[in-house]
This record gives sequence, C-alpha cells and structure tokens, in this order.
Amino acid sequence: MSFLPGLANISKVPELRKRVLYTLLMLAVYRVGVFVTIPGVDRNAMRALVSKQGGLLGFVNMFSGGALGNLSVFALGIMPYVSASIVFQLLTMVYKPLDELRKEGEQGTRKINQYTRYATLGLSLVQSFSIAMTLEGASNNDLDTSGGVVAHAGWGFRLMTMLTLTTGTLFIMWVGEQITERGIGNGTSLIIFAGIVTDIPGGILSYFETHKGSIQPLNLAAVVTIILLTVAVIVFFERGQRRIPIYYARRSVGRRVYGGQTAHLPLRVNTAGTIPPIFASSLLMFPATLANFKIPGMAALQGSLDRGGWEFNFFYVALIIFFSFFYTAVTFPAVDVADNLKKQQAFIPSIRQGKQTADYIDRVLTRITLGGALYMAVVCVVPTLITEAFKVPFRFGGTSMMIVVGVALDTVAQIEAHLITRNYEGLSGGGGRATRIRGRRDFG
Repeated sequence: MSFLPGLANISKVPELRKRVLYTLLMLAVYRVGVFVTIPGVDRNAMRALVSKQGGLLGFVNMFSGGALGNLSVFALGIMPYVSASIVFQLLTMVYKPLDELRKEGEQGTRKINQYTRYATLGLSLVQSFSIAMTLEGASNNDLDTSGGVVAHAGWGFRLMTMLTLTTGTLFIMWVGEQITERGIGNGTSLIIFAGIVTDIPGGILSYFETHKGSIQPLNLAAVVTIILLTVAVIVFFERGQRRIPIYYARRSVGRRVYGGQTAHLPLRVNTAGTIPPIFASSLLMFPATLANFKIPGMAALQGSLDRGGWEFNFFYVALIIFFSFFYTAVTFPAVDVADNLKKQQAFIPSIRQGKQTADYIDRVLTRITLGGALYMAVVCVVPTLITEAFKVPFRFGGTSMMIVVGVALDTVAQIEAHLITRNYEGLSGGGGRATRIRGRRDFG
C-alpha cells in the first residue's frame, strides 16, 4: 500500500499534475478517434476480414489499437511516423549533410524532425492508397458476409480514404509530439502503449465467450505463468546496467579546488529501449503496402512474412538485433562520450583519455548490447511460440508485453524524477531518494 501515498504526491506538484492530466486528455482524444469510421465502408465487414485473416493484418490492427478493424480515421496509426523516423536515422549514419545537421544541436534536430514530418506525409499517402485498394479487393468470398467492405468503389473512395487516413496519421503525430513536449513520457511510445492496453480487456472477454465450457485450466494456467515470467524477465533486463567507474581530476580555480570525486558512467543493457521491436514491426509491415502497387516479388514476400511463420520470426529477430546495435550507436556514441569526459578532466582508471577510453566504452557497450539484443529477440518471439504450442489463442505476445512494460517503466521513472527533485517521496513511498524506483539494475 506504500504505492498509494507516492501516487497521491502527484497532485501536490502543480507542474507534474498538469503534465499527467494533459497526457491522459490527449490519449483520450486519440482513443475517441479510433471509433470514428472513414466514409463509405462497412465496419462490421472489416472486422470479419481482420478476424478471419489474422496474421500480419491482425498484428497491424493490434498496433493501431483496433483502429484498422474499425476502419477509423486513425487506421494507419503512428507507424508511418515511426517508419519515417527509421529512414532519417539511417540516413544520418550514411549521409554526411544530415549527420552535420544532427551535430548542430537543437536547431539541427528541429530541422530533421521537420523533414521526418514531410516523409510521414508521403508515407501516409502511399499506405492509405494501399489500404483503399486492399479494401476494394476484399470480395464477398473473403468475408462470408452479405456485402463487401466498400459500398462504392472507385477514385472517389480512394481519394477520400487517402485524405482521411493521412489527416488522421498527421493528427496522431501531432498528439505524440505534444505529449512528449507538454506531457509526461514519450508520446509515440505512449500512443502504441494505449492501443495495446485498451485492447486487452476485449481480447480476454472474446476468448472466454468463444470457449465457453471448453476452457482447459492447465493451458490457461500455463499461459498466465508465461505472462508473469515474461514480465519478470523484462523488468529485470530493463533495469540492468553496467556501471563504469569515473574519476574527476583535482583542479584549482583561484582559491577553490574542484574535482577529486568519484562517479559512475551507467551503460544500460537495453540502451535502445522498445525502439528495436517497434522499428522491426514497422519494416515487416512495409511489403504489404508495396504488394498493392504490383511491385514484382512483393506479393510473394508478403505471403512468406505471415505472422507466426518461421520466415517472419527469422527476419523479426534479425531486425531486432540490428536495430539494437544501430540505435545504441546513434544515441550513445562512444567517441563523443570519451571527448566529453576528457573536457571535464574525468578518466576511467587504468585507461588513457581519448581513443583508448572510446575503445574501452565501445567494447563494453557492444558486449552488453549483444545481451540486450538477444533478450529482446527471445522475449518478442518465444512467448508467442510457446502459447501456439499449447493451442491457446493468445493475442498479446512478447512484443506487446515488452512495449507495455518498457513504456510503463520509463513513464514511472519520469514521474519519480519530477517528485524526487521537489523533495517528495517516489511512487514506491517511504521517503527520499533511497526509495526511488531504480530505472536500471547493475550488471557490473
């Protein structure tokens, strides 16, 4: 019960209270939009199509919080923005003008974000046209219903769908940016988090209604055990870190002496957070868009990447490992860290400043990132494989659980930071800095 007093402290900090309420309000606006259907479609027919086909289509529907199944104005979700972010982060590694722009600081970052928004607009137009063509191609045989998804097919419907879905995606992008700037937590991650969490009660009720009188207690207990173990593993690794000791040299400024202190450089086991599975999922959805434009080989690739198949799992694991190393290299460059330590007259014991420090940090970071990447790959794939082996229709696999738990931990850490900097107890209660929820566990 010590959690409740810490939770009550949120109302005592006006700025934090406003941020939390603003975040909840924006997420509520997003959830309302999920149920606003685009013009000229049959929502019940679309639900039947998603339910029957499942696979990657159901996976996209999960990330959109059920918006695709409802054929809402938010059917594309936040994924076009995520895809655009992937493209520009990759370009900063290979395209020198963008890399120089990134190094300019806040002004350069603002410019790159503007380019990302333009790319989001373009991707949204392409993907919305793809969805319009897919809906028109859904026949009565696919749906087993009295009517198709689209009432009046043609360019009028296609243009209306492109305009509606693109506007919806741009609005979600704006909501995510507003949450990040004026709310609490990362807006993009929280939108995906909200979409997954709000779909859980419906999935549970649907399972019990479908299997009335035929529920096997042992299988159900096995799935619950898998969920609890997966959550425990996620929390353990997400809190893990390797602490490198840092010493500050003594220096005199006038009559005052500075330095001579000891600190630690924390290297997280999972520096990339929930970004790798989100990026990997976004890229695996892309062939379905290209297939609608009759690009050679894309239809076959889309079929082979059906969610649950070995091809999907192989590419999914490979992309998760790749993005773990890539995103860590982008957000935590060892050379820049070593240069900053040298400027602050700080050093690692037995390691020379400069290149040797950068090589040492890079070597340690590579090792723990490998462990973090393998952990993410296992968590995102193995729970789904196990539940399929038990023949239990479990919609929320390791990917969704990792996103939910990871986003929740990061958001709670930000709330606690606001509370503790104002001398309030953390969410765990008990008083003071000692009670703060540790964002990472020491693996050093």
